Amino acid sequence: MCRVSVMGDSCQERFLYHARATCCSTTLRTFRIYPTLRPSPVILSTLNTLSGKTRRFDMAYQTVNPATNQLIKEYPSHTDADVEAALKAADALYHSEWAKGDINQRLPVLRKLADLIDERTEDLARIASKEMGKLIEQSRGEVKLCAQIARYYADNAQRFLAPVKYDSELGEAWVEHHPIGVLMAVEPWNFPYYQLMRVLAPNLAAGNPVIAKHASIVPHCAETFAHLVREAGAPEGAWTNLFISSDQVANIIADDRVQGAALTGSEKAGSVVAAQAAKHIKKSTLELGGNDVFVVLDDADLEKAVKTGVNARLNNAGQVCTAAKRFILHEKIADAFLAKFTEAFKQVKIGDPLDESTTLGPLSSQDALKTLTTQVNEAVKNGATLHYGGKPVQRDGCFFEPTILTHISRDNPAYFEEFFGPVAQIYVVKNDDEAVALANDSHYGLGGAVFSKDIERAKKMASRIETGMVYINWLTDTAPELPFGGVKRSGYGRELSDLGIKEFVNQKLVVVRK
Repeated sequence: MCRVSVMGDSCQERFLYHARATCCSTTLRTFRIYPTLRPSPVILSTLNTLSGKTRRFDMAYQTVNPATNQLIKEYPSHTDADVEAALKAADALYHSEWAKGDINQRLPVLRKLADLIDERTEDLARIASKEMGKLIEQSRGEVKLCAQIARYYADNAQRFLAPVKYDSELGEAWVEHHPIGVLMAVEPWNFPYYQLMRVLAPNLAAGNPVIAKHASIVPHCAETFAHLVREAGAPEGAWTNLFISSDQVANIIADDRVQGAALTGSEKAGSVVAAQAAKHIKKSTLELGGNDVFVVLDDADLEKAVKTGVNARLNNAGQVCTAAKRFILHEKIADAFLAKFTEAFKQVKIGDPLDESTTLGPLSSQDALKTLTTQVNEAVKNGATLHYGGKPVQRDGCFFEPTILTHISRDNPAYFEEFFGPVAQIYVVKNDDEAVALANDSHYGLGGAVFSKDIERAKKMASRIETGMVYINWLTDTAPELPFGGVKRSGYGRELSDLGIKEFVNQKLVVVRK
């Protein structure tokens, strides 16, 4: 380990998914398939092979099982004509009574959607685990959280959007909340249902139709979610899933019928979408990367900190924007923490995400595996110590060993990078001030955690850490009633809670003059 002092320097969330409702399982074969948008025929061209199956370069959207590298299905892309049909349907819905009228005609859709999700938890979970590699238990948790979010907005949206009165000498005054129009949502693969529900639920309640482009490696999850929304009773145009290119996304954002854009993804993708929205003077929200700290002070409950820290780093194979990535340890407990932490990493069982006994599944894709491997190798090349792990697992699939890096200097590129996989960085500090300085010495500002038995001490540190969220004696978590979002290069805007539903509404002031 290295002690890092930065006092003189310039300085893809763990989810526990506390299900509040019981659920039963029915097969997805009971889905009624609604005609949404049929992709036009695609000209099949250059071919290659992947795991013995033909792969078409023009089929950008594919389901490839990351545990086996098996190509399961390819999905034709939607054409510009399909995009126009989606825009026309969404715009027509926005100008209808359904979107602009009584909220009580929209909320039953969310209640029905929650019920459908609960009924099909197991099948939805298996789809996600097969498509992007999430452990089956974690996939179930994600699905249950989606039902909670839908119910939360069904139960609370009317209160959140009710008129707010203001005292004024000018007369009677209040602010009304109205939908602003069609939104473009660009979402990532790491939580293939939850990311969609964070956008759908508040905006359906508010009356904003959404056109969604999901990540190209989770098309089955994207289609399944869209079918559920339609089955729940949402009208045509309320939620449209499109398999489209980045150029088509740009064209949608530029379209006069679209009034906002929401993106969860990489810093690079966020900067592009933000620029496109800004060019056309349209509202945007961004939830981007994170390099979250996990601070363990000298008076912390060490056993709890280690257990929680392992969970915070390895959940979803470490592919979480709010995962603990930088472990900042007080020097008095650093050796003990690292020893216990390392032993816990050694006990990890790598394997099939559908196997209930597996504790670490694959990364989402071969690209993700290559990127993480390169990052770790470059970190070591630039002076970091490989304390444990550090390489891909020699088996089929996209597996990477749980890894611990120490002695990471500030001039090492790894110091500022987000490692989207099961890689923990260890830093040691002398005191609280050093811990805060190190925590804030980051381009990102999403979440963080502080462990201490002295709650007042932890609260003071939490207030000083420059992030959108800080948890004390717990990992960075999520719940429907809590706002989610960050600062710095982690983005702007908030999702979930009462704040999330107000991101894309017109807060209109009305005054009756005395």
